Amino acid sequence: MQDVKKLQAPVTHETTESPSKAKGVVRHSMGDRLFSWGVIAFLVILMLMMIVPFINVLAVAFSAPLASMEPGIILWPREFSVEGFKTVWINLDLQRAFLNSVIVTSVGTVAHVTLCCIAAYVLIQKDLPGRSLMLLFILATMAIPGELIMIPLYIVNRDLGLLNTLWALIFSGMVSGFSILLLRNFFAGVPYDLAESAKIDGASDFHIFRTIYLPLSQAGIATIALFELVSRWNQFMPVILYINDSSKYTLQVALNALVTENLGTSGMSMVTPNVRMAGIVIAILPLVVIYPFMQRYFVQGITLGSVKE
Repeated sequence: MQDVKKLQAPVTHETTESPSKAKGVVRHSMGDRLFSWGVIAFLVILMLMMIVPFINVLAVAFSAPLASMEPGIILWPREFSVEGFKTVWINLDLQRAFLNSVIVTSVGTVAHVTLCCIAAYVLIQKDLPGRSLMLLFILATMAIPGELIMIPLYIVNRDLGLLNTLWALIFSGMVSGFSILLLRNFFAGVPYDLAESAKIDGASDFHIFRTIYLPLSQAGIATIALFELVSRWNQFMPVILYINDSSKYTLQVALNALVTENLGTSGMSMVTPNVRMAGIVIAILPLVVIYPFMQRYFVQGITLGSVKE
């Protein structure tokens, strides 16, 4: 009987797993740890390579003229002063170039976003004849290098009488295939039944476009607006190509002229480093202020726009 009871007794198996695995803790090997620390060190170095020059620019910009001429990298202003900003803004007339950049960037960005939204809305219409051919043509424009059409664009602007005017900079890059296709992906993600229901209720295409597609595609519109805003604010080659009058220069070209002229001057006429750095701070300040407010839409737009079909 005792043998039978022994056979009927439940058999327990002792686990051979370590306590750390039983609790769900995964131990990494030495190679994994070294790789993780290497990645962290690389990212820290990369971060410092981007942050340290920016801090140096701020420190020199807020330094006194003579103190800013001292060699080496400084991370804190020497003899704090805002004289560099006054000199570059008033004496060197950077305010005119700043105003030109504001006009070109604001008007050009609004026109770019508006036209690309309209084109994207047209391309999602199911009954549009030749829609595939239009998409193929837009893709083909993205494969053409800008340098290849630089001379034809110059001739067109010359024949239209747009040289040495801000309109040449505004019309430059008015639409782009990338913006149209990205916005088309967003519009295609809007349920088509909403538009059909609105049409049944008597809504016009413009009303559907304004009240349905635009509000539901804010992330994509913000993404395109931010791309275009940064591109137009930092544009350089179109200004060099179309503008010969220095009073029509935008901010980036004016800063380049400031540095170039400084290389050929000496003595009392020399532009001190704090003046040049102050101009750089003025040039990047609008983008630094605007980006935090559009970052959420920008990240969402890039993520959603890249996976929609």
